[in-house]
Amino acid sequence: MTRTVQPVLALLLAVILLMAGSGPLGTVVSVRLGETDASTLVIGLVMAANFLGLTLGALFAFHIVTRVGHVRAFAAFAAIMAAATLAYPVVVDEPLWALYRITQGFCAAGLFVCIESWLNDSATPENRGTILAVYMTCLYFAQGGGQFVLTVPDESGYLIFSLIAMVIILAVVPVAMTPRAPPMIPNVSSLSFKRLWIASPLGIFGCISSGLVLGAIYSLAPVYASGFGLDLSDTATFMSAIIFGGVLLQWPLGRLSDRYDRRLVIVGTMVAGALVSFLMLPTPALGFWAMLVVGALYGGIGFAIYPLCVAHTNDHLEREERVGASGGLVLTYSVGATVGPPIAAAVMGEIGPSGLFVFSGVIGVVSIAFAIWRLRARPSVPADQQMRFQTLPRTTPVAAPLDPRAEEVVESVPTVSHAHAAETMEAIEAAAVQAEQAEFLELQGELDFGHPAAEPAPAETADADDRAHAPQSITGTER
Repeated sequence: MTRTVQPVLALLLAVILLMAGSGPLGTVVSVRLGETDASTLVIGLVMAANFLGLTLGALFAFHIVTRVGHVRAFAAFAAIMAAATLAYPVVVDEPLWALYRITQGFCAAGLFVCIESWLNDSATPENRGTILAVYMTCLYFAQGGGQFVLTVPDESGYLIFSLIAMVIILAVVPVAMTPRAPPMIPNVSSLSFKRLWIASPLGIFGCISSGLVLGAIYSLAPVYASGFGLDLSDTATFMSAIIFGGVLLQWPLGRLSDRYDRRLVIVGTMVAGALVSFLMLPTPALGFWAMLVVGALYGGIGFAIYPLCVAHTNDHLEREERVGASGGLVLTYSVGATVGPPIAAAVMGEIGPSGLFVFSGVIGVVSIAFAIWRLRARPSVPADQQMRFQTLPRTTPVAAPLDPRAEEVVESVPTVSHAHAAETMEAIEAAAVQAEQAEFLELQGELDFGHPAAEPAPAETADADDRAHAPQSITGTER
């Protein structure tokens, strides 16, 4: 495993720093907005702007990367993220903060494009699964561990934002210092929504519902926690419990879905998610530790629905469609995550902080009803014909080729560095051809040495004599 990870160690360090910085940023922004006179709906809209930026970045950020190269693009995206982070405490203005969130979401997607294309370039069929597993571990644990930066006392209101900006900008260092050549970006053409829906309505619906719920949790769980009297430090701990819990149950549930009808496992997970959502309603009255335990359980169940639905969708696709399907499902999740926070915020505005988990529970009930309908509408795929379960990041479509189940070769879009290298190779080859031609002519002249040459025409002889007696011009070399 050490040999597998060593070539991408600098990239993984960049991932850890990036997630340790950007992870707690959403929490502190949500809490700080809650401390102002902003309504819950406004907070939901501002926080949803981040997922809108992520969606736009997943679609368009690669154009910037291919234009300027990976290292420059990574540095630019990280610098913009850090600058926007420092801008939050300057003035509290909801539309301006929404603009910051869109910008940071776009930049985060650009950073993931750079990192994930580099990881793809390093992955082989033998180590692809290991690289993906280590990458996912770095994502989750850095995001969860980064929350504890919020435990630092900050009476000025600037210190936490400054620390977050420092960590984000430090992510540039391992990327800038890496000796690895810039990679090529996988050209992942996402399958259309229509094709995905035909293949697996349950897979699409599950990814959308997962985006609705997790987008709301990331955006508004800090408001929920502070609404029940938790300070910023305890709120950070609560968010960490949800994120760390998300790591615990994905593999057990995934392996269970490999052995039995995956749709039944999905339905069971949705039922458990709805029950835990409603269990969260009386939990605050039981104390802080009860909130942590139930929150971790909620994260474990909620985070597992997306990869289960991706695996179920792959069960109904041809092999060559699976990478494109993963890209399309990431975008589907992102759309749900953009829409979820405003709707959940509206519910919270009507019934209070508990409305967040009322929203989650209702989404769970609707998803269960849809899943049961699909159980009756289509026969199940036999367990021995199902695709193997695999956890996947919900970042950008560029991560799709990291899935070890994707065996096909994905075309790549060359970056500026690759284009420059191609031009250089063409110039070298042209120079080699010219040298061969010159050598051939020289050799031909040596072979013809001693043979009488044809008499030049009189006019040509005169011109040659004139040139011989004319003053010689100074060439650029002689100067």
